Amino acid sequence: MRINDNYLKLKAGYLFPEIGRRVSAFAAANPDAKIIKLGIGDVTEPLPAACREAMHKAIDDMADCASFHGYGPEQGYAWLREKIVANDYQPRGCAIEADEVFISDGSKCDTGNILDIFGPGTSNTIAVTDPVYPVYVDTNVMAGHTGEVKDNGEYEGLTYLPVTAANGFVAPLPDKPVDVIYLCFPNNPTGATASKEVLAQWVAYAKKHGSLILFDAAYEAFITDPDVPHSIYEIDGARECAIEFRSFSKNAGFTGVRCAFTVVPKTLMGKTSDGKDQAIWPLWNRRQSTKFNGASYIVQRGAEAVYSEAGKQQVADLIAFYMENAKLIRQTMTELGIDVYGGENAPYVWVKTPGAGGGLSSWEFFDKLLNECHIVGTPGSGFGAAGEGYFRISAFNSRANVIEAMKRMNERFTMASS
Repeated sequence: MRINDNYLKLKAGYLFPEIGRRVSAFAAANPDAKIIKLGIGDVTEPLPAACREAMHKAIDDMADCASFHGYGPEQGYAWLREKIVANDYQPRGCAIEADEVFISDGSKCDTGNILDIFGPGTSNTIAVTDPVYPVYVDTNVMAGHTGEVKDNGEYEGLTYLPVTAANGFVAPLPDKPVDVIYLCFPNNPTGATASKEVLAQWVAYAKKHGSLILFDAAYEAFITDPDVPHSIYEIDGARECAIEFRSFSKNAGFTGVRCAFTVVPKTLMGKTSDGKDQAIWPLWNRRQSTKFNGASYIVQRGAEAVYSEAGKQQVADLIAFYMENAKLIRQTMTELGIDVYGGENAPYVWVKTPGAGGGLSSWEFFDKLLNECHIVGTPGSGFGAAGEGYFRISAFNSRANVIEAMKRMNERFTMASS
């Protein structure tokens, strides 16, 4: 029996297990400490009432032969796909059809599963931002698309596009042609957004070089600036070069319920190994029909309720709740003299680690917060080399916990010892 050797190429010390190890060690040594976790992007507030009611009704449907549902369409029920198009795309002038929307159990899954339809090995050149959501990199490593890991932690087969305060955390265009480009806006981890002008440059680049943009818009509902686009399809020409990923996890609190969708335009084309044009839509449709049995009827009814009048208001209230948390975090960090980014159009606050001589390392800052304030965040270096010296703080928590965490920061955090 042979294993997939590509898994052995994954970098050791994956971010979240290492966080868990350090937190567990601290908790064992300090059993009375109340640790507040502002690290992972997991929601804390209950599902919107409209979604709960819809799911209760859907459970009742499953109790009656006349309304029972077995296998549903692998692509998702038409009534949900139509609601998505009517609410998320048509109002923004995006020419997306309902059968171009594929319902799934999570955008994290989809960003990995989409690799099934790409060429094998390193036949495609791949560009990622640095820092980056680790799933984009690791799923490509698992699929054998990246080559070996280098001494600096980068993979030899990837093109890295550093994002820093100097470029507003918006990646520059590659200086060479690449086949696949991962973009995430609003960005995880930095909270940055991209203007229409910036996205138009990416679309133009992709069309010029025959590239595919994988656009992760999981946090689009948190955009407050009316001039910031919510979808790549607001840009002319994006239907010919982009796939978009969306999720109900963060806007409607579905992290434990699992529902998302991916948009694959029928006009999107790739190349076969012999250079012929090939539409991407039928390949993804076949992949989903073969390897996926669809999200559950009950969950999809809950997602449909997001688009009801009550659901829209309740989702808006949830988003406002988390963004108020982000505002409190930003305010405290600013008052402490720490450089703060993000947290205005995204639920993540990205901070420059303080301290003399260029500041603490990401992990030094992690340990300092944990030991002094009993607060857990996410070291920026875990998202890539360019994330070193930065730190992500999540606004996903209860108001009481965020207030308490910021109180501790004001009372216990010692800039002098930084």
